[in-house]
Order: sequence, then structure tokens, then C-alpha cells
Amino acid sequence: MSDATADERSGHLVRQMGLWGLTATGICSMLGASVYVVPFMIQRDVPGIGTYVLPAFLFAAIPALLAAFAYAILASAMPRAGGSYIYASRGLNPYLGFIASFSQWFGLSIVIGVIAYIIVPFVRDIALGMEWLALADLLEQGTVRVSLALAMIWGFVFINILGATFYQRTLIPLMVIMFALGAIVVIAGLLYDHADFALALTETEGRSVPPTGSQTLNLPVFLSASALLFASFIGFDSIAQAGGEAKNPTRSLPLAIGLAICIVGCFYILVTYAVYHAVPWTFIAQEAMEKDISAPGMLSYLLPDSLAVAILVGAAIALINDLPAMLLSVSRLMFAWAEDGIFPGYIARIHRRYHTPHIALVASGAIASVGIFGSHFAGDFFLGIDIMVTAMMVNFLLMCVTLISLPRVNPVLAARIAIIKNRSLQLLLGWLGVAFLSSFLVAQIWKDLSGETAAWYFHSTPVWLIVMALGSTVFFYKVRILKRTGINTKTLFTTLPGDSSP
Repeated sequence: MSDATADERSGHLVRQMGLWGLTATGICSMLGASVYVVPFMIQRDVPGIGTYVLPAFLFAAIPALLAAFAYAILASAMPRAGGSYIYASRGLNPYLGFIASFSQWFGLSIVIGVIAYIIVPFVRDIALGMEWLALADLLEQGTVRVSLALAMIWGFVFINILGATFYQRTLIPLMVIMFALGAIVVIAGLLYDHADFALALTETEGRSVPPTGSQTLNLPVFLSASALLFASFIGFDSIAQAGGEAKNPTRSLPLAIGLAICIVGCFYILVTYAVYHAVPWTFIAQEAMEKDISAPGMLSYLLPDSLAVAILVGAAIALINDLPAMLLSVSRLMFAWAEDGIFPGYIARIHRRYHTPHIALVASGAIASVGIFGSHFAGDFFLGIDIMVTAMMVNFLLMCVTLISLPRVNPVLAARIAIIKNRSLQLLLGWLGVAFLSSFLVAQIWKDLSGETAAWYFHSTPVWLIVMALGSTVFFYKVRILKRTGINTKTLFTTLPGDSSP
């Protein structure tokens, strides 16, 4: 079938990941620092959004839900490792399938390194809150920060290599702790109100809260905020990448995607509502213009130091949880490419004992490490995040297009769809997804290209286009080799890897 022949592979993927392991993968990929930072720093990034942050969050959830429906439907028909690549390459076009997944892979690979790099300041703030000043000073040193970030990346590479069972036993408890500590934010925010905050601010700093005044909805500002908040929903797609290791995949994959996006969406809304219930938006906007802020910092005026530290620990765990889930996602994409012969066959090797794609995981760790060094030497990690947002919008858009095209391109696989079988409803979801995601992508590109930067390569769009051009070169080169060696590429890109059964 490809250059990932049987003698190059030392085992096979095993379906041992249960529903909650899959759901935790999606949840932990989605819930990072964004829940504690983005809904508040947005007052600086999108001036004028004011009191409309929560409505913008709800509006941003619409295209995310549409993309989730597309993923869930396609996953029920094609439950294989490398989800998005398999879906689009079999249901749309092999090249577009590779571009969709390569875009996703590149964006996530960079962000893994970015996340590992920014975890260390959270740990430093925890040390400061505990008054461990020597440790806090140590964590300020560049070499220590890079070393700890690298240690986290490679520690989670090792955990992933040890297999799905060990991975789930690590991820699920961390997820539970993250939600338990996050509940402090929600409960505290609901217990206190603006009057309590105004009193606390006066007592601690002798300041008064800026007056609220009246505010009208500005539609361009609202749409810009929604496009930015959309990034908070990126991550549920990682569930699809584990399609080759899911138990009862035609049921568990769609259900896990639905559970992940609903649980995370509710948590985002609760945290955002709670903080704005306790802290006036005018104060949040004022502080955001002057410095970087977060939910723990805003609630620290109302809470004892111990609870403020607990919230910081929860935020750090939320970031840490991103790493194993994202490493699983990007490694399975590389594995799927290698199975099809688009990447070197040795990347599709499976560990004989642990049944994991260990070569792909090591390669993913190496690429994420580059993201750490890039963040350190560039001194700005927001470029990596912007690249990820653009990449994932393209990926989600192509998944919706695949949902529309699948019955025409590959009726055999379309017949395997196990959920939302009504074709009219599929088309409605697909076209709505295309409409919303296209508009969000245009807004993202316009925002990127119209922004002022020191050099062109600090714009995410041209960087993404260059990387896609390199990926395209690799794809066409490898497809030409496959054809020269006698591989029937039409058959290759219309059937699922392995046997024909889910």
C-alpha cells in the first residue's frame, strides 16, 4: 500500500482508549490558559468590547459547534488514526486532505512548544504566592525556563509512548484536579459582586472602580472579539486523531467530541460570567491596558492568598494538560501520512510492547522543542498562537466542505456514517459551517495583515503560506514516487488504512 510496509512496522495500534480517555483528550487540548486569560485580556486586544465579552463568546461557539458536528459525523464513518487527514483525503481530495492536516499539524506543533514555554511563568507566580522567593528568582532565568519546558515536553512524550492506558491514567486525574480548582473561580465569582470588589479595591489600594456608564454594541468590534474567542474552542479535533485506538469508535468518537465541546463551552461561560459578575468590566479593561491580567489576578482582591494560589495551580495544570493531548494529536497525523506513504515509512512504526507510534511521538517532541527555542529567542510567543488559529480555521473549514462532498466523492464511506444520517441535515450543518468559518477566516487574515509589525515574517498569514508551500512540495513529490513504484493512488486515497471494518 505504501512505503510503510509490514517489515518496517513492529506492531499495530490497539483499540484500548475508552470514552472518558477520548473526552479528556479533547477537553485538555481545549482548556489551556485561554479560560483564565483571553476573556479578560480581550479588553486590550479588542478595545470597546466592554460588557459584551460573554455574548461574543457564545457567538464564537457557533462555528466551533458546526465544525464539531462535521468532525463527529466523519469520525463515525472513518474511525482511523490521523482523523482529519483521513476524512478529507478520502472524502474531498488527497491534496486538500494533506493540506488540512498539515496546516493543523504545523499550528499545533508550534503551539505545543509555546505552551510548554509559558507554563514556567505560571509556576513562578505560584512560587511568589507561596513566598518562595528564591525559587521564583530561579525560574526567571532563561536557561532554567527553557530546560523545564523541554523536560515537560519530553516527559509527556515518554508518557505517550507508554501506551493509551498509562496516558489515560495520567490525563484523567489531572483533568479532574483542573476542574476542581477551576470551581473556586466560579464559586468565588458568584459569591461576590461589584460592590464587594469596589470595597476591597478601596481597602487594599485606596482606588475606586472606574464608572461603568452606558455602552452600545459595535458590530465590527463584536465580530473581531468573536473571531479571537473562537481560538478557545480549538482542540476537540484531537479526539479524531486517536480514531485508530478508540474502543467502539463509531459510537465513542462522536460522543467524545460532543461531550468535550459541551463541557468546555459550559466551563468557559461559567468562568467568564463569574469573574465579570465579581469584577466590573471597566476595571478589567483599565488594568488590561496597563499590564497582562488573568482571572487569578482579578479575584485576588477578594480572596485570601491561599485560594488565589489554588487558582494559579489550576491554571498551570490546565496548561500542562495541553501537552500530552496535543502530542497524541500531532503524532497520529504523522503516523497516518507515513501509512499512506506521504512521509517516510519508518515514522509509522509501532512499538511492539506499548502499541504506540513511538517514532512519530519522538519526532513530534523534537518539533515542539523547536517551538520552545523559537519562543525564547524571539521573545514573543503570540506569532505561534496566531499561526495556530489560522491553521485550525482552514482545517475546520475543509472538514465542513468534506461533509458536503463525501457522498459524491466516496459513496462507500458515506454509507458508513452512523450519526445524523439525514442528508439534508448534513448539508445544512456543512454549509452553515462553511459560511461561518469562511467569515471568521477572512476576519483573522484581515486582522493579521492589517496589524503593524516590525517585519513581514511577524505576520502569521505569510508564514503559514510558506509552510503550506513546503508541505505541498513534499506531498506532490511523494505521490509521484508512489505512482512510479506501482502504487494505485486512486485506491489508496479512497479506502481506509487496514481492513475495511471499523
